Amino acid sequence: MSYELLILLFIIATLAGFIDSIAGGGGLLTVPTLLAVGLPPASALATNKLQSCGGSFSASLYFIRQHMVDLKQQKWAIMFAFIGSAVGTLSVMHVQADFLKLLLPILTIGVGLYFLLSPTIGENDRKSRFSVIQFALIPALAIGFYDGFFGPGAGSFYALAYITLAGFNLTKATAHTKVLNFTSNLAGLLFFIIGGEVIWSIGLVMLVGQFIGARLGAKMVIAKGRKLIRPMLITVSTLMSIKLIYENFF
Repeated sequence: MSYELLILLFIIATLAGFIDSIAGGGGLLTVPTLLAVGLPPASALATNKLQSCGGSFSASLYFIRQHMVDLKQQKWAIMFAFIGSAVGTLSVMHVQADFLKLLLPILTIGVGLYFLLSPTIGENDRKSRFSVIQFALIPALAIGFYDGFFGPGAGSFYALAYITLAGFNLTKATAHTKVLNFTSNLAGLLFFIIGGEVIWSIGLVMLVGQFIGARLGAKMVIAKGRKLIRPMLITVSTLMSIKLIYENFF
């Protein structure tokens, strides 16, 4: 692969990392790009997991250092997100994902409409509806499974779960989302590595771009907070829905 193409992949990964750390959906850019440069679908998904780990790790590390995430409090959610993603990654090797491809546009439209029609959502912390264990066993495990099995929109689903079920404000939910995103990405990546599907030369170049872009995005989350995250979530959910509907029906 030429140096010019690697530089382009680096730039795209940087932009995707920036977007993903704020609202999720970075895969909308990176997966089609990896397919466009000629990678087989399995290798594209595997390499995408590698580079996305760079972004989710970078954002997670920044949020942890800013004391926005308490890892001890989140240990059960992290554990079950990892287990869910591992099971999802194994399952996708044996089960067709066609049903999810049809269902996903409805889910992403729902997320976008929820944030659009709820202007005060995530403005302040609220009382949690779930205990720490309940949150780990239900949404963290389920979304982790989804992330390993299929993936697109997982960040938006994690954020929505933290807001509606854990009572977090939008900025805090975004910070915690990146930790679970990294966890489920890592679990999926490990199985892709075992399967020998990762294209390391491309993935590592993009990983560096993701790391840089996600760090910049994480800083913007703290600086701008809800004023930036909410419109980004709505925009990303809308674009993802349009893309998925087009792929499914046209």
